[in-house]
Amino acid sequence: MPFIIPGIGSTDVAKNNWDGLAIGSALAGAILTIGENVCGMDEQAVFKNGKIVSTVDLDRRVKLFQDWQRDGYGAIVVQANVEDTRLGVQEYAISELGVEVVELKWGQGAKDIGGEVKIRSLEKAQTLKKRGYIVLPDPENPAVIDAFQKGSFKEFERHSRIGMVELESFLERVEVLRKAGAKYVFLKTGAYRPADLARAVKFASLAKIDLLTVDGAGGGTGMSPWRMMNEWGVPSVELHSLLYQYCHKLKQKGEFVPDLSLAGGFTLEDQIFKGLAIAAPYVKLIGMARGPIAAAMVGKTIGRRINEDKLPVYVERFGRSVEEVFVTASDLKDELGEETFNKVPPGALGLYTYYERLAQGLRQMMCGSRKFALEHISRDDIAALTREASDVSGISYIMETDQEEVEKILDM
Repeated sequence: MPFIIPGIGSTDVAKNNWDGLAIGSALAGAILTIGENVCGMDEQAVFKNGKIVSTVDLDRRVKLFQDWQRDGYGAIVVQANVEDTRLGVQEYAISELGVEVVELKWGQGAKDIGGEVKIRSLEKAQTLKKRGYIVLPDPENPAVIDAFQKGSFKEFERHSRIGMVELESFLERVEVLRKAGAKYVFLKTGAYRPADLARAVKFASLAKIDLLTVDGAGGGTGMSPWRMMNEWGVPSVELHSLLYQYCHKLKQKGEFVPDLSLAGGFTLEDQIFKGLAIAAPYVKLIGMARGPIAAAMVGKTIGRRINEDKLPVYVERFGRSVEEVFVTASDLKDELGEETFNKVPPGALGLYTYYERLAQGLRQMMCGSRKFALEHISRDDIAALTREASDVSGISYIMETDQEEVEKILDM
């Protein structure tokens, strides 16, 4: 399926729902990205000379996907920010876990700073500071320790250091990863300044990056300020319209254009169709995080309520078992066999069912446009409803769409 979850990292939301996310993505044949700071946040991780040599959390996340992957479809991606690169996380994933796809990251999602999470343990906060993270307030300050132990505050903030991108070091890092054995190298960037978007496109072209993900404003699973996550930065339509312009310019010059993945507020099939169209033919995937996480969480909750015999009335009307509630369960059981199907967690069924709904809806949208394969979707499959939308996107205004063809028909 043409979907990618672009970076679910060290937050509790990701960790607590990983079974559903990994197994559901693997069953659907979609791409799942392990986000930043997973090794750095793993209290059981072992480091030697500043490099990771053992990690329980990353090992588990990778293996869950690999164990359920079907016929080579989809992929598990290991992402790295400044901290992960310093700790050698991607080299470890390639050499020790058999990971074939790695992703470099500029900023985090819709914001141009590093990853953030809340820490509720003094010992863990002190460990993370020793590993190089910025932890606020200082967990080694005696006055802060005293205040925390007295309950004056309940949580520390862990922040990643920011990255500064230069062409030479970027190209060098891509080459290092390829020599380490990475089969595919991705780049993810966010809703930053147009110059930074142009830099991402050009650098990805020069390095022949396999997939460039551009994430519009909105998103995030961590503790980032909501105004920043939802309202700052370049909005998705404007950002992705600029992205098309920059890629098209490189194409006209005969330069390499990487495959694109668009993210930023996508949840349903009509939005996915528009995303594939707005920067066609360069877009190959649509990135989503909040929708898949919600699907996995709801699936897990329904499974728990079934076991407790406490299904809400609005769910119970569909049935009282996993096979009755999840519309895809019967077919999946037939494909996997009863023994394997019984091991699929409800969270994975929730995500798998959500993806199947999106895929079927997308097929219907494509059928309506008479486009029977993804590569045939084009920019003229959509129209702008306002002059401003047309000016921003370069998509034809609805009153001017098909104008030349209309004149030919009427003049027959």
